[in-house]
Amino acid sequence: QVQVVESGGDLVEVGGSLRLSCTASGLSYDDTAMAWFRQAPGKDRELVSCISWSPDSAYYADFVEGRFTISRGNTKNTLSLQMNSLKPEDTATYYCAADGGSFHLCPRAAGSYLHWGQGTQVTVSS
Repeated sequence: QVQVVESGGDLVEVGGSLRLSCTASGLSYDDTAMAWFRQAPGKDRELVSCISWSPDSAYYADFVEGRFTISRGNTKNTLSLQMNSLKPEDTATYYCAADGGSFHLCPRAAGSYLHWGQGTQVTVSS
């Protein structure tokens, strides 16, 4: 049974930093794409960043503007998102998604990922 667990969400002031972590256990393979999505109240879920088995394949949404860094850990199927210079509009529930296939480029669509965590809340106060 696959289990995806996120952590690291918190309340932070504008300009602050947070590091989100995700562990996906029970996957059959350790080279599939993983991603971070987010959803703010009243808005659709949107892709923040994704990464495939290739470290240089990281993709970021335009709104990231160089503030976030996605990385895969040494432990199989672990994922992190370092978020700096946080803005109020970054306030959302952040979801880790796992098992997006073994392509060189990570998929951008939420439907491409088979397993999801429950989400971790990030709140940026102004």
